[in-house]
Amino acid sequence: MYRHKDCIAMILAGGQGSRLQAITDKVAKPAVSFGGKYRIIDFTLSNCVNSGIYTVGVLTQYQPLVLNEYIGNGSAWDLDRINGGVVILPPYQAKNSADWYKGTANAVYQNIDFIKRYNPENVLVLSGDHIYKMDYSKMLAYHRKKDADCTVGTLDVNIEEASRFGILTANEEGIIIEFEEKPKKPKSTRASMGIYIFKTDVLFRYLEADEKDKGSAKDFGKNIIPSMLRGGLRLCAYQFDGYWRDVGTVKSLWEADMDLLGSMPQLNLNDRSWRIYSGYRPYPPQYIGDNAKITNSIITEGCEIHGTVENSVLSENVKVARGAHISNSVIMSGVKISKGATVEYSIIDSDSVIGAGATIGSDKDGKDKITVIGSAVNVSAGEEIPAGSILSGNKYSV
Repeated sequence: MYRHKDCIAMILAGGQGSRLQAITDKVAKPAVSFGGKYRIIDFTLSNCVNSGIYTVGVLTQYQPLVLNEYIGNGSAWDLDRINGGVVILPPYQAKNSADWYKGTANAVYQNIDFIKRYNPENVLVLSGDHIYKMDYSKMLAYHRKKDADCTVGTLDVNIEEASRFGILTANEEGIIIEFEEKPKKPKSTRASMGIYIFKTDVLFRYLEADEKDKGSAKDFGKNIIPSMLRGGLRLCAYQFDGYWRDVGTVKSLWEADMDLLGSMPQLNLNDRSWRIYSGYRPYPPQYIGDNAKITNSIITEGCEIHGTVENSVLSENVKVARGAHISNSVIMSGVKISKGATVEYSIIDSDSVIGAGATIGSDKDGKDKITVIGSAVNVSAGEEIPAGSILSGNKYSV
């Protein structure tokens, strides 16, 4: 049996992403499109490979079909390996019971046998729905140097956002002395990124104890980390100073896409030293018509542009007719924007059709009210969709 004595990764990718509204009606949040030719999970998978971690379990649950098909055998990320590689881990029928994953900790608990197959010294637990570039090997080296039972990836956040995260306090040596999940009154601005490295035997011991606790939420932030702290274990904080976004809301997803634009993008996807790999299928080259006007935008292969595109991100195979105008928007694959239509401050999901002369969103309210059109939605000619609306099927809410 193959033995990997170093570290394997477990990626939590089963989230429903309910705050993304119509965008996650048919796909899990990690499978949502981003940046024209990526999906959100590309960043975590690429970080693993770039960090030298080639044994990866992907724990899926909600709407897994698109995500499973996208990852496939892992070849796009160099994870199609005989010993290790990427393995999809959905909930399954065990000998005595079958159940959905009840929380992040329970999801890993149900896959302890998978981890045991590789006998790693450490287990890296990750979320599959964050946008960032991070070298996990540096965090692993820090974890070993500190001889930590658990190391938590952290970053500084604004005090206004702190209540959305697990907030911790560490001493001068980096030892965590206090941790509280989503506190109403945060004591600091040092937040957990949901990235953990555990000594394997310690992880197993605490997962098994947590599973026996009937009152537990089966969650790493709410239960496992506080329990380890109470137990006197050595928990260390690893500070991350790079770009990181939790794209859990419509606005944060839109903002992350916008971060790719401009002469000095906040997130550089052209960095060859840390490539973000993708399972994207190539399309023919873009076609830019004589009347097209494109300013500060990302236009992916297969697009056909005859109208105006400003400060926007277009995924593959998007058609923009003459007289159509798109600004400050994210347009996903296969969308058709008909003649004379206007799209402003919006996210339009794949395969939707915007009818001639229709108006989607508004420049008046700007980025405070992002409009969302779900996948495979037909907006009638001349129809007006108010700013901030969420349109799924043929129904929308403001």
